[in-house]
Amino acid sequence: MNLINNQNVTPQLNGLSVDEKRAELKSYFHNTWTTYESLFALINNDEAYYLRPETLRHPLIFYFGHTATFFINKLLLGKYINKRVNTKLEAVCAVGVDEMSWDDLNSEHYDWPNVDEVREYRHQVFALVNNLIDTMEISLPIKQDSLAWVILMGCEHERIHLETSSVIMRMLPLACLTQPSAVDEQWTSCTHFSVAPENQLLAVAEQPIVLGKKSTDETYGWDNEYGELSVDVSAFSASKYLVSNQEFLAFIDAGGYKKPHYWSEEGQNWLSFTKAEMPRFWRNNNGEYVQRNLLNEMPLPLNWPAEVNYLEAKAFCHWKSEQTKTNIAMPTEAQWHCLVNNVSDNEEQAPANINLARYASSCPVDEFSTGDFYDVTGNVWQWNESAIDGYEGFKVHPLYDDFSTPTFDGKHNLIKGGSWISTGNETLASSRYAFRRHFTQHAGFRYVENLDGKIPLTPVNRYETDVEVCQQLESHYGEQHLSVENYSQQVSQLLFSKVKALGANTDKLLNLGCSVGRTAYELSEYFQHIDAVDFSARYIQFGVQLQQQKTLRYTNVISGDIQSFHEVSLKALALNDNADHIVFSQGDASNLKPMFNGYDAILVEHALEKSYQPKQLLATLSQRLNKQGLLFVLTDHQYSAQHTEKENWLGGLKVNGENVIGLDGLHEKLAEEFTFLEAQPLTRVIKQNQCTFTVTTTEMSVWQRKS
Repeated sequence: MNLINNQNVTPQLNGLSVDEKRAELKSYFHNTWTTYESLFALINNDEAYYLRPETLRHPLIFYFGHTATFFINKLLLGKYINKRVNTKLEAVCAVGVDEMSWDDLNSEHYDWPNVDEVREYRHQVFALVNNLIDTMEISLPIKQDSLAWVILMGCEHERIHLETSSVIMRMLPLACLTQPSAVDEQWTSCTHFSVAPENQLLAVAEQPIVLGKKSTDETYGWDNEYGELSVDVSAFSASKYLVSNQEFLAFIDAGGYKKPHYWSEEGQNWLSFTKAEMPRFWRNNNGEYVQRNLLNEMPLPLNWPAEVNYLEAKAFCHWKSEQTKTNIAMPTEAQWHCLVNNVSDNEEQAPANINLARYASSCPVDEFSTGDFYDVTGNVWQWNESAIDGYEGFKVHPLYDDFSTPTFDGKHNLIKGGSWISTGNETLASSRYAFRRHFTQHAGFRYVENLDGKIPLTPVNRYETDVEVCQQLESHYGEQHLSVENYSQQVSQLLFSKVKALGANTDKLLNLGCSVGRTAYELSEYFQHIDAVDFSARYIQFGVQLQQQKTLRYTNVISGDIQSFHEVSLKALALNDNADHIVFSQGDASNLKPMFNGYDAILVEHALEKSYQPKQLLATLSQRLNKQGLLFVLTDHQYSAQHTEKENWLGGLKVNGENVIGLDGLHEKLAEEFTFLEAQPLTRVIKQNQCTFTVTTTEMSVWQRKS
């Protein structure tokens, strides 16, 4: 629900005038950019940009540069621009963090830029995007394959980090931030508080709910919002208010953090690790609790919402169930939408602490009502019992294929409703964001009583079903097809045979374009350390999953809707003993951080694919190899050779309107710094369904760095 007449409201995709829509997009981009910079202007010394108050996140200097880098990366990937603005900075600030195991957050591995460099970089990117908006073609309504959609994607991405960056700032020492009296009014906290109202459960009638954003919806959406899920929601009761600090304090006073039986196994492990005794933004000051807001501390405001992670909220619900002898839980996604349906459709008048329109903090839980319930949207995000998954019909966006899929693992729970700093897409009821259950956001919860005693959860699909991903998994981990040996095994065996024949060292290997990881696992038998890098978390997550959980599951189409189900394990592949030799990293192979160096061998898988920028990739390879180090380059022979225009581009051609380096150009470029040794063909078979296979001839060329 939005407060209209506010520049933080995400634009409509339709309209009658292209000129008016261009002006609207430009205004939204400017507002997004200046709001983000206004937040970072609260930091009063450059040293604070490099602190890490949240060990599961990068320092703030990363996020200051990251959102601008995002624009450049997506514009390059979509071929709307053809060169980078600042190659080094864009390598360091490219990949964010979802606190997953492959995120190497050792600060010594990052050569962070200085603050003025990032400011100048942001100025350059702003000018570039601004010019694109002025000159791009616009068709209405705006569709997902248009440049205007990419501009909106960049804006909404920056608005996400407006929220996540403010959480990190809230963890900085107050001395690092400007005092409230000296800041813009939009960063002023709420100041009034008192005792909390007594919470109560209100009945919600049974009703059918259809979840999912339609393709005809008139606002920007992330991929996980589209599709459809129909749910018949049974009658339940929901708390009138969000759980207040006062209500949560009763749980603490009852020994809630010290009684393991209230906590899930995951919660107990988190407690053991963190030694937490209270919510993250509370502090015990000589027996009196105080709460940290963005720019100030204050005596614990008892009638403000308790801001906790899912594990803390779940423990509270277990305690509340014990106290009331009822079944208390957080709402599911469908139940939360039932509360939204009970609210008036008159969004113009719907009051809420959201969109930076009220306070730069949460506020009393009884200040903003929408019908019978308070804070259905706004104030703080509300944890859900539902783990995020794709709806039926889910499809990734080709320019951001790993926005959602890494979270479809049953370990990321939805947060709904938005917070005081939620803007743009985040304020819509259709938005779907999810975090690991131990993670801190501006998030609290309300509770429900399930009258039938069961939490009505929709199962998370633990079998990967995305067709393209499953084809990759089958290609890497599947059985032989058409009497052709598994492709990853072919690659690893051929590579090691050349290493052995040449007497090369086997201490350290870099595997670029590792996809779902099988080749890295095969090579781990021979090399002491392997860095496996892929551009997309959509693929690399499966290598990580296999390393962590020892198994992964996927499906294959047999015919029509009939599928086969597959489970892969490290033990069955006889790869278990060496899995810890591999470090998986998400990154742009064409623009890696300097830490990736000192290798005895580098394997570049399918170097001519469009996700690479071959010129930049090849220019850095020799720098990452030790002297006499070996380079193995896999390339596909198959290219559509309908030449529309010849062009001298690294010895390549312009094919179907796109610059491609071509095999001749690849070899010509490599010969500048490498000695060509030999090349051998390989055959790759990808199973489309039970009866259809794609057979591709590839080439592995072997090169040695010149001394």
